[in-house]
Amino acid sequence: MLNITFFGVRGSTPCSGDRTRRYGGNTSCVAVESPGHEPIILDMGTGLRYFGETQPLDGSFRGSALVTHLHWDHVQGLPFFVPILRGGHLDVHAPAQDNGLSLFEAFDICIRPPFFPVAMDAFPGTLGFHERSDETFMVNDAKVMARSVPHVGPTNGYRIEWEGATVAYISDHQQPYDGGYGIADGALELCEGADLVIHDAQYTVPEFAMKSTWGHCTVEYAVMVAKEAGAKTLALFHHDPTRHDEALDDLSACARDFADRAGIELITAAEGLTVSFG
Repeated sequence: MLNITFFGVRGSTPCSGDRTRRYGGNTSCVAVESPGHEPIILDMGTGLRYFGETQPLDGSFRGSALVTHLHWDHVQGLPFFVPILRGGHLDVHAPAQDNGLSLFEAFDICIRPPFFPVAMDAFPGTLGFHERSDETFMVNDAKVMARSVPHVGPTNGYRIEWEGATVAYISDHQQPYDGGYGIADGALELCEGADLVIHDAQYTVPEFAMKSTWGHCTVEYAVMVAKEAGAKTLALFHHDPTRHDEALDDLSACARDFADRAGIELITAAEGLTVSFG
């Protein structure tokens, strides 16, 4: 049995209030879990704090995080992840940085005074940092593929093959600047035949026209990626923080029509949603 649970589905910045209550306002964090095994976490946005509430707090926690990139909305949950504050251990896998900093140094810059009250070496738990580029590696019993995908700065997408199911995760994906549908080979490789593709779907077509270099894509592009890769189910993800629940309903309805024509099952990621296989 493989369970994929969404704890944060927003992009860019967390948002709160009645207008975002149904889909949720926390930033990117998805848990991939199989009973009796250590969890794999996809990104460490503010949703990580809520995932932490479901885990052991006695120091016995062990798990791994596959981080797509180090933008704030994907890492700012780490110092609020209570299992690490109670003595647990987390292995963090992320792309190597192009500024010469190690992963530890990159995190250490922002998790220390004056940006945060304490530095990471004050955490009771431990962190392991692993640079990943275009490679395939094992996380316990799970086979993980990392591939570079177009965004702003070094960015990975991931493919997890575990318990007979395949999950692809591309949280931030730069569509061609001209609004076309060309797809990078790495992205297609990650999504090929996947049971579930969790994909950036931040913009409408008019929004993309104004923000074409911001590193994201349209809902239509997300559907096209899933279609071209022969994926079974697409989860729209990384929702724009300005998109309130009713607007996201409307966007999802339009995307569902497009997905139906493409033969793709479509869901819209929301906090608390669990998709299970097996």
